[in-house]
Amino acid sequence: MARKRFDDSSCSVARALNEVGDWWSLLIVLHAMYGTRRFVDFQQELGIAKNILCDRLARLVDNEVLRKVDVGEHGSRFEYRLTEKGRDLFPVVIALRQWGDKWNPAPDEPPLDLRDRATGRPIHTVEVQDADGQALSIRDVFVPDESLPARKKNSA
Repeated sequence: MARKRFDDSSCSVARALNEVGDWWSLLIVLHAMYGTRRFVDFQQELGIAKNILCDRLARLVDNEVLRKVDVGEHGSRFEYRLTEKGRDLFPVVIALRQWGDKWNPAPDEPPLDLRDRATGRPIHTVEVQDADGQALSIRDVFVPDESLPARKKNSA
């Protein structure tokens, strides 16, 4: 069964999920953020089948989340590196990690201790903030009518 695509959706979340919405893709991006670059290292660290890894890497390259770089050591050898688009997923991955640590923590293991490289201090929880830096919850935000897609306005 083919997976539904949302290329023409007006929802940016749906369109983003087209590019990185399956768990293997996000885990590959996460490991790329940790510094993994080689196919064999992704495979070993993730325990992913070669055909699935090959497919996900190709999709991430096609979607410009990763770039494939020929490092040319002893013939053809490639590495996968995050693009700016891929690096922009950092807050998304951190927010998902923090959500998972809160709602589905690893049994008998503490959460990963992420720290600011410059200061050594722990990072804050990712949050949505207003223009003055104050935390906002889902109840504190709204979508103006002019931002809603036409079909939503007409059905109200």
